Amino acid sequence: MINNRRNFIKKSLVSGAGLYLLPGSLHADIPEEIVMTVNGSINPSALKFTLTHEHILVDFIGAEKYSKDRYNADEVFNRALPFLMDIKEKGCHTFIDCSPAYLGRDVKLLKRLADASGLIFITNTGYYGAIHENFLPKQVYTETSRQLADQWIAEFKDGIEGTGIKPGFIKTSVDGAPLTQTQRKIIEAAALTHLATGLTIAIHTDNGKAAKEELSILSANGVSPEARIWVHAQKEKDMTYHIATAKSKGWVSFEDVQPDNFQITVDNLKTMRAAGLLGRVLVSHDSGWYNVGQPNGGDYKNYNTIFTQLIPALKQNGFTAQDLNTIFVKNPATAFTIRVRKM
Repeated sequence: MINNRRNFIKKSLVSGAGLYLLPGSLHADIPEEIVMTVNGSINPSALKFTLTHEHILVDFIGAEKYSKDRYNADEVFNRALPFLMDIKEKGCHTFIDCSPAYLGRDVKLLKRLADASGLIFITNTGYYGAIHENFLPKQVYTETSRQLADQWIAEFKDGIEGTGIKPGFIKTSVDGAPLTQTQRKIIEAAALTHLATGLTIAIHTDNGKAAKEELSILSANGVSPEARIWVHAQKEKDMTYHIATAKSKGWVSFEDVQPDNFQITVDNLKTMRAAGLLGRVLVSHDSGWYNVGQPNGGDYKNYNTIFTQLIPALKQNGFTAQDLNTIFVKNPATAFTIRVRKM
């Protein structure tokens, strides 16, 4: 039975986009636990090729004016679905949507798109503290980190907004260092939520000093660096921060992979590979999205560049099928598995 299960996991982790597991490429440390999707829990091995940071819908109106009445969900669905079908044909299997509450999270819409496209979708809980805290609801300033955490824990326990759809990770964000008192509060709330749920913490971060400050807050609350994804790590040019983060078993996520700048990601990945740290890296586009307030959602950027430009460039730079499998299959499966990671 055990051998059969191991064989199943090895076969299940084979991704599209021309990536195949090589003999011995599956490490024994892939946890046989669960990942939470908009359609319920699944084994991490089912994720296969994963885009770890994308968006379907974003509304920049600000938390106090935010409302689902500002857009037509059918129009968003019709705009987004062809882009999803396109990446499914290219080998994508899982789509992780990083729009948080008060900035475009619509879990009913995500479930509709998951069902229609056949892609696995993962959504989030948490609050977005970056961009001068414009997307934080008023209660963040009066409630404690414990009270905020209790709300996020309840979404994981009972579902989001009465839908029964549960988050698969925690999404927060901060500006550059030094963090504000409120930003520190939401990071502490994320730590408390992690300890209660095992959800991974993905933090939009503007520079390496802020990333280091986040780790000190998490550590003070007993949370291991392994529980945090440093989102938008490409914004920091000093790679010593990335190497230190990865050596501490933290996750380093490079996004903004676009047709005019994908070479930056190639160079960053070459640095991480040379340091022997490719196993702590995530990569995605940070693309989309239907922009509420613009006609038909404005300029919707596709999710193709990783498939059409980045992967071919990586192969030309000596990245093997096993390397690509590590980045796009194994790492996401490990990073988003639900488990408490303490110091």
